[in-house]
Amino acid sequence: MAEVETTRDGAVLTITLNRPDVLNAFNAAMHQALSAALNEAKADDVRAVVITGAGRGFCVGQDLTEFREAPGDIGERLRGNYHPNILALRRLEKPVLAAVNGPAAGAGLSFACACDLRLAAVSATFVPAFINIGLVPDSGGTYFVRRLLGTARAFDWMTSGRRLSAAEALDWGLVSEVVPDEKLAERGAERAAELAAMPTRGVGLTKRLFDHAENATLEEQLELEAQLQTAATQTADFREGVDAFLEKREPRFEGR
Repeated sequence: MAEVETTRDGAVLTITLNRPDVLNAFNAAMHQALSAALNEAKADDVRAVVITGAGRGFCVGQDLTEFREAPGDIGERLRGNYHPNILALRRLEKPVLAAVNGPAAGAGLSFACACDLRLAAVSATFVPAFINIGLVPDSGGTYFVRRLLGTARAFDWMTSGRRLSAAEALDWGLVSEVVPDEKLAERGAERAAELAAMPTRGVGLTKRLFDHAENATLEEQLELEAQLQTAATQTADFREGVDAFLEKREPRFEGR
């Protein structure tokens, strides 16, 4: 059984973490398979990505039995396995939607928060988990959760280890939508199809701008906006958007 499965529906690629017997906990083999799936997502004809979990969970972070069997240096494990996949996800210049179908804990929470959007099933839960075993957040947890919640709330939550329900996650702005469990896959596919119909290059450049804005001065951000706007005006989707506006019709974007 593959640790990660990919399926295509038109321009949408769905990546399913597939170790359901351990709530999709990360091990080295799953990281390798995830790396391959994120590489597959780079294809020009993929215009949106959904990441979800098989079975009852999204991902509960590191498989601790792997630590027992091969302890090693955790720092090297993060640098070798986790960091490349988090960076690959952020460098993907197309929208990535996490469909959180159960517990997202530890590095699984960090991974969900690294995605561009999050939908949650009613039964989904969000658990920082690290502090509960004496660890600090990793896999970008302090970076992404702070971006979503602000420093004060992120620190309060991640040092408490408190389990957040889907409803609380929605109230806090951690997720954008909560749907009944049985509707999650359908709604995730629907939302991804909407994103895939958008000007993919424009979405990807917007993603790059928001990531850059985290550490930029206003002057630097204005300059990058000018550079990427120049790139955007050279796309076929920009020409289609202008034509559709002038012709008073709906645009038909092709992601070019």
